[in-house]
Amino acid sequence: MRRIPKSLLLLLPALALAAACAAPGSTPAAAPGGAAPTVVKIGVTDASEDYWTVYQQKAQAKGITVEFVNFTDYNQPNPALSQNQLQLNEFQHLQYLANYNVKNKDTLVPIGATAVYPLPLYSTKHTAVDQIPQGGQVAIPNDPTNQARSLLVLEAAKLITIKGGGTSVSTPNDIDTAASKVTVVPVDAAQTATNLAGVDAAIVNNNYATAAKLGADKVIFKDDPNSASSKPYINAFVARAADKDNPTYVTLAALYQDPEVQAAVRKDLGDGGVFKNNDAADLQASTAQIEAAITTSGS
Repeated sequence: MRRIPKSLLLLLPALALAAACAAPGSTPAAAPGGAAPTVVKIGVTDASEDYWTVYQQKAQAKGITVEFVNFTDYNQPNPALSQNQLQLNEFQHLQYLANYNVKNKDTLVPIGATAVYPLPLYSTKHTAVDQIPQGGQVAIPNDPTNQARSLLVLEAAKLITIKGGGTSVSTPNDIDTAASKVTVVPVDAAQTATNLAGVDAAIVNNNYATAAKLGADKVIFKDDPNSASSKPYINAFVARAADKDNPTYVTLAALYQDPEVQAAVRKDLGDGGVFKNNDAADLQASTAQIEAAITTSGS
């Protein structure tokens, strides 16, 4: 998922107001010609970023009024959507969505892709992966979603070997320690950056890297956004299953592909992300596969 913007804490009063106003309601329909614009509430975690203003203007030109409801906690947007307090949300990748659906027995679905954001491996001791010594230590986040992806990054960097090949539900128990170069040290995601001084390298999410002032010069490896193993980490617009074909929502999901919107995203979030245009059917099939894998693994 994307980094948490530095301005997020300034939005707490706005969040309280938005939550108070976001009463459950019926699903809006597309506005007919000459009628009042459709109003669609979209849950996000970075509403203060300017690119959403560009997006909002593009939607308005199509007769759709978008209201953003900002959240400071990733645990909130999906329940809010499920409870009909929102019509869409856009903050998560497919793996996170699948984990949420399985855990909560929900049926939220992706309806349009946005981007993949690489997960970097940082080091303050080495400038290249091959400088990490045999038996070195690498810190990774210990939450299931980031942990599995971190293992895939380390496998791609040839620092570990995962028995049977890695998947988006792999755990440290799946590591073939005899065939691996490093030892993995799972820690709380918020502690990965602070642990850098005591390990050879660490997988650090973008928001924590920004807070720790870790620059791109400290990145020694990152996953390939175009690889098959990165597909579960495509971010997407998400809707309730009953609304997956709603033409207004489909239009809003597709609007992220507008060149002016994407240029604004690049300006605000940098060049780290790779835009994706996978269609809804493909995203939904991938999410279903991930959910099946999670259920089978018991994660």
